[in-house]
Amino acid sequence: MTQRAEPHAATAETADTAQAGLALDRQLCFALYAASLAMTKAYKPLLAPLGLTYPQYLVLLVLWEGDGITVSAVGERLSLDSGTLTPLLKRLARQGLLERRRDTADERRVRLHLTAAGRTLQSEVARVPPAMASATGCTLAEIAELTARLNGLRAHMLGAQDMPQMLLSPAHPAPQPVLQLAPHLRQTPPPVPPPIDHALPPGSCSAA
Repeated sequence: MTQRAEPHAATAETADTAQAGLALDRQLCFALYAASLAMTKAYKPLLAPLGLTYPQYLVLLVLWEGDGITVSAVGERLSLDSGTLTPLLKRLARQGLLERRRDTADERRVRLHLTAAGRTLQSEVARVPPAMASATGCTLAEIAELTARLNGLRAHMLGAQDMPQMLLSPAHPAPQPVLQLAPHLRQTPPPVPPPIDHALPPGSCSAA
């Protein structure tokens, strides 16, 4: 005779699975949030001697790529609203690093122009990225791969703003991890290498 599973046993198993899914260390969002905090903290001692905060550093990176762009373009590039961006720009202007000028073709637009001091600062800031790369413990190739994957993840999330609410609807199956929902982020696992009798070299993300 086939033995039927007890209803309470199935319920307990479902509850355990749900509880495991709520474990903090399994949340991608928290891993990204905590890593972002650690990254920003690591930048502080590198930027402070230059008189810069991390958000100011990001604004200057955008301007060093293309001087004379509009305030709205900077905001779009950094995903900052005007309430957050305007104080940053005013402080950089007071520091003598940039100037805010009305567009001669359209006075409704404000363009940002680096000063001589702002352009000179670029050479001093150039030592920051290598120092941060060293702090990550990753190789340059690993950093490039991780950056590309995070950019892809961000693009996917921005293109699926309504997806979480849709997946929580009773008409849809249980939500899956976001990386499973993004085929372009999947990678075919490499073949398992033969056993080796020495540890991975230091300074590699894989060894961290």
